[in-house]
Amino acid sequence: MEAVSYRVTGMTCGGCARAVTKAVNAAAPAAKIEIDLDDGIVHVAGGPSEAIVQIAIEKAGFGYAGPA
Repeated sequence: MEAVSYRVTGMTCGGCARAVTKAVNAAAPAAKIEIDLDDGIVHVAGGPSEAIVQIAIEKAGFGYAGPA
């Protein structure tokens, strides 16, 4: 399963990373999510569309900055 990476702005701490993970998991329960906090990137495997990931990130209160 290949991951797709997306840039997230405003993600500065472990709590932020958990919030993004929780939001993406809620929108796409089968997805596997990994966060690269240092680079502000979320890696998502399991097939959710970019639009689903974007909406989840924004609903969690963070900025979506496109594919990484």
